[in-house]
This record gives sequence, C-alpha cells and structure tokens, in this order.
Amino acid sequence: MQFKRYYPGDRGLKDLGWLKSNFIFSFSSHYNPVRAGFGLLRVFNDDYVQPENGFGIHPHANMEIISVMLSGAMNHIDSLGYKEVVHKDWVQIMSAGSGLRHEEHNVGQDEVNFLQIWIEPKLQNITPRYQRRFFPEEKRLNQLVTIVSNEEGQAHCWINQNAKLSLGSFEQGQTYTYSFKPLNKGVFVFNISGTLQVNGQTLNQRDAVGIWETDTLDFSFSTDSKFLLIEVPINH
Repeated sequence: MQFKRYYPGDRGLKDLGWLKSNFIFSFSSHYNPVRAGFGLLRVFNDDYVQPENGFGIHPHANMEIISVMLSGAMNHIDSLGYKEVVHKDWVQIMSAGSGLRHEEHNVGQDEVNFLQIWIEPKLQNITPRYQRRFFPEEKRLNQLVTIVSNEEGQAHCWINQNAKLSLGSFEQGQTYTYSFKPLNKGVFVFNISGTLQVNGQTLNQRDAVGIWETDTLDFSFSTDSKFLLIEVPINH
C-alpha cells in the first residue's frame, strides 16, 4: 500500500470576505508543484460562502464538476435552462462537456459550506448535462452510500469518468471495509468531521489521504464521523 497525507495546515487559502476557500490541490492563485491533484481528481476545495454572495456567471468545458452540500442553501442557474436550489445533503454534478455557463449564490440566511470537486472526464466534448440528488444523513447511518457513479441510475448522479464518490456517516465504535479493483485506481478519503482510522492512518476533522496499491480499505471510527470517499483513476 502507498499513501499520501493532506493536512489542513498545508492547504492554499483564499479569503475574499464573502468567500473563504481551502484548496487541497493547486487552484486559482494557489500553485503547489507537488499538489497538482490525485490522479484524475484535479480540484478539491472546501468552500464557505456568505449570505447574498456567490459566483457570477462563468464558463466550463470538459470537466466533471461536483458540489457536495454540507450546510446552507445555494442556487444553480445554467445555460442548459436549469434553475435549482440545493440544501444540506444534496449533491449536484455538471458534466461540462462541449461547454456551458452557470452561476451559483448563497440564497439562504446562513453560511453555505460545500465541497467543490473537479475530475477530468473520460470522453471529451460530450453534450453537457446537469443532475442533482438528495442523500439524507439519516439514510446513510453506518453505511457508505454511492452519490456519484459512472453507472446510470436513479439512486445517484452520473459521471463521465470511471470514478465513484460515496458518503459515509458512522457512529463511534463501528468498522467498515471498502473493496475495489485497484488496476490504475486510487482512493481519496476526506474526513468531514470526527476522527477515523483507515488502513492505519488516523484522520481528524478535514484531514485527507490518498491511498493506492491496495484493493481494500479498513475503517474504524474513534468518534461519530462523516467522510467522503472518491475512487478515481490514478497513475503512480
């Protein structure tokens, strides 16, 4: 097994007052030559947006862009004609493909916290598409729930890549084993809250680790914990 740790103190920070972003990988004005991504996972930002603020209309192309809502209410308006509002426990994805434009703002009274994730696509210039799904926390208790997959289905969002994203919410003392096919695959684990152990590595709140050259992840939970797992193509 090989692994790489990503500690909160090592992240790029951007504070615009209305927006506070924590960049695990190089993004925007933050550049770290040894933090270009984890395989095809290119962006992982922990973003905080103040009420009545947000991102004006801007373009994307040929990128899979995922938002995992942790708190607050944020709208989504795009050139495909979608006008949505997503809240805590909602997940949305844009397969930007040949190109689209979108905007998003905090439309609630409380701070928005969401995870912004970009993954390189498998096929270029596909027809753009948007999806969202709701994953209530009470239905994720002591299990890992697929939120994004390359397999079509009503239970999760679809991604144009051989990748899978899952959310877990486990109680203290629980254990869990995750198995996957390791050929050109790695797994990135981001601990949202609590304290957990995965393959001998302890992750505290907002810690992350990338793991490869194994086909099994063994989790245990020192406290009630919530985490995001990303299975993604990787070359090491």
